[in-house]
Amino acid sequence: MTNNLDLLIPEILVGSLAFIILGLDLFLKPKFKEFIAYIASTGLILILIFSIVPIWNTKANIYENILILDGYAVFFKAIFLILGAVLILSSRNYVNNYFSYVAEYYSIVIFTILAMMFMVSSSEILTAYISLELLSFGLYVLVAFNRFNKRANEASVKYILLGAFSSAILLYGVSQIYGHLGTTNLTQIQQELSLNSDMSMGLIIGFSMFIVGFLFKIGIVPFHMWIPDVYEGASTPVTVYLAVLVKIAVVALFIRVIISGLMPIAQDWQFILIGFSIISMVIGNVVALIQSNIKRLLAYSSIGHAGYILLGVAAIGTLDQKGLIIIDFSRLIVNGIILHLISYSIASISIFLCVDIIFGNSEEEQINSMKGLSARSPLMSLLITASLISLGGLPIFAGFTSKFYLFNAIGTQISLWYVGIAITASLISLYYYLQVIRKIYIDKNEDQESFNIPILSKVILGFLFLGLIILGVYPNILMEFIYHASESLL
Repeated sequence: MTNNLDLLIPEILVGSLAFIILGLDLFLKPKFKEFIAYIASTGLILILIFSIVPIWNTKANIYENILILDGYAVFFKAIFLILGAVLILSSRNYVNNYFSYVAEYYSIVIFTILAMMFMVSSSEILTAYISLELLSFGLYVLVAFNRFNKRANEASVKYILLGAFSSAILLYGVSQIYGHLGTTNLTQIQQELSLNSDMSMGLIIGFSMFIVGFLFKIGIVPFHMWIPDVYEGASTPVTVYLAVLVKIAVVALFIRVIISGLMPIAQDWQFILIGFSIISMVIGNVVALIQSNIKRLLAYSSIGHAGYILLGVAAIGTLDQKGLIIIDFSRLIVNGIILHLISYSIASISIFLCVDIIFGNSEEEQINSMKGLSARSPLMSLLITASLISLGGLPIFAGFTSKFYLFNAIGTQISLWYVGIAITASLISLYYYLQVIRKIYIDKNEDQESFNIPILSKVILGFLFLGLIILGVYPNILMEFIYHASESLL
């Protein structure tokens, strides 16, 4: 246990960077403000190199177990900084063209990254809740950032109302847990639950509310109602931020809460999570079949993927005959979940960046508008196709490898029947993914005007395409880091 502030240097630097970006707006001339994105992304990468790398193998409890620093937290902090830099760079053209307050946008994004870093280091549920609320407040502002757009305003109102409702449910669960166990520390909660196998009704309600709050944030059916409207109404850079970084952060926190605090009652919540995951996989992919808007289609696709991930989270809770966690199998599942989160993120960023270039600030975003895209932009057509195939789980892309890892671990840990349902849901998703690909390559469009893709966007698209292939063919490059993360957690 330590109170060493040096262990919080990454968070301090990220917070300082947010204030620096906000302050630059006061001094830079308008013609130089377009470079703020480069400053923000460079700052995040420098923080990664000089403050995350030195603490890679550090393990410590900070400030009376309020925060924990281990390989799991450090790994996800690195992921947040890398993907944050990529998303800031990929949103540069959109932000410069359609937003008036550039510095404010980037500073809020960096503040939300700071919240995510605290989330994955939280070792007690009240700190996790406060970090989650810091993240949510930033997201409410980002969704409504395009304030002259009616769809963005409508999406922000829905997001704020449902987000506040889910936060209230989560906080009520925290209060019930604290009232009955007298602690909010995850390790102490686990000890109390191990000593008292019979839970009172109030404690059951508390844990139920607590888990439901997380399911809201992840977007699990039937708590998914905010996702399609918010994804469609928000600006495309904000949508990809919600679809990628936010999902990774909430799932990472949920995994820590499950493993560090709720394992003694695994038999009580495992089949509940399995039920929610199956409903999400089926409904997410089936409803996506009838979507005509590409962002709504990807929203329901993300609900399906949240179902796959939740099934993996549920499988972590399998215990042996002595009531102990099966470490090797659970580590295999955590590895599969993390790999799938990253492969899903790369594919999602690729597609949304292409959607941003194709539609800009337009409200069309119809799949039919993508007819004949192959003749207008071969690069974007190739990347969208590769990303959709990856999301569908076909070789040779990252999605195939990640689903193989995840489904294999789930089948080993719980039951092949659940894997069969997940594979069936993936086959359903292939239908609507291939429908989009058909529009791009087979259907004709009278408009043959080619797209002017900025050089920076071309570079990012190229790296994302390589990432999809490299992780699909040789995932061991990333798996070494994932092993380090899961080993420190378990």
